[in-house]
Amino acid sequence: MMCVAMRLRVFLLALFLPLALVACGTPRVLELSQAPKGDVAGTVQIYVATTREASAQPVYFSGERGPKLSFARLDITVPLTHKSGNLELPDSGPGDPAKHFTATNLQKLDLAPIVSDVRKELARRPASQRDVLVFVHGYNTNFADAAYRFAQIVYDSGFKGVPVLFTWPSRGQLLAYPYDRESAFYSRDFLELNLRAIARDLGPSRMDILAHSMGTLLTLETLRQAAIRGDGTFGGKLRDVMLAAPDVDLDVFKTQMREIRRPVTVFVSADDRALDFSRRFAGDKKRLGAVSSKDTETIAELEKLGVRLIDLSEVSSGDSLNHAKFASSPKVVQMIGQRLQQDKGIGFAGPQFGDRLGDVAGGVMGTVGSTVGLVVTAPITIISGATQ
Repeated sequence: MMCVAMRLRVFLLALFLPLALVACGTPRVLELSQAPKGDVAGTVQIYVATTREASAQPVYFSGERGPKLSFARLDITVPLTHKSGNLELPDSGPGDPAKHFTATNLQKLDLAPIVSDVRKELARRPASQRDVLVFVHGYNTNFADAAYRFAQIVYDSGFKGVPVLFTWPSRGQLLAYPYDRESAFYSRDFLELNLRAIARDLGPSRMDILAHSMGTLLTLETLRQAAIRGDGTFGGKLRDVMLAAPDVDLDVFKTQMREIRRPVTVFVSADDRALDFSRRFAGDKKRLGAVSSKDTETIAELEKLGVRLIDLSEVSSGDSLNHAKFASSPKVVQMIGQRLQQDKGIGFAGPQFGDRLGDVAGGVMGTVGSTVGLVVTAPITIISGATQ
């Protein structure tokens, strides 16, 4: 038995070695800093719902599975020197608010207090800012990394509503892929309960979901079972569902969408290195997030299921694995923010006849050789990385 476990570990290490070369060696924690005395670019307040087991500071919520949902409120400051798409963090220790994203306050809360708090927060806002954005992070992500990344997304997108981080028990370890995957399944009922509570009890104008990597599997499974229960729209409050670099088997995704029966937006990139290794681990089955503009039959089939594919293959960013372009590319994260501010979410005009698939770099993939144009407030090049 020990030999089998050892061989599996060696296999996983060999498989994910290229990822390990760019991974951080020390797990990040939320070492709270005092509120900065000097100026900062801003402060992002995040509400947290988690299936992680509660832990002592500076971990707060570990990678183990908790028996129930836990809640918290978290404040993170953004440095004046911040550049859109970057996530400025220290190599170790507490951050310098002048240079880094810095956690300044974390308060664990029970259900009743956090519901009351968010209700008051929504009520005091103008009607245009009463939306809730739920972020579901991916594999190999601990609590601190999820919180900092979401703060960067909220700030760079210009989102003016209430951010809710749903963080599930990823151990934040490269070789914990099987454990993380099971933890995603473990969290399905909890995420559904959280979404229903937001829609029913908090009184938002609407609710959007942004999920990344393995978090898209959790999100899709949750939406599937909600649809089977008879209310996949969460009382009509659910608007956009955005899946970034989804680490989901294509065949599995098609079966999920046949039950979900609602439009979803998918950000894909054919050069995603992380999904390439995930594919090899999963029996050489292609991942949804790695769909290429050359996969015309697949694209046509997915569109019939209500899938909107946005191709980020030509987008350049500071992400060495090309797995987090949705957040690390300034143009993409700003495009997401622009659409969240509008009533209809990420929509489409088209098809644009005469445009062949791939003619517009970073465009939206349409059916059978056409390109569907994004309805955005700026030209299509906003997601291409090209100079406007």
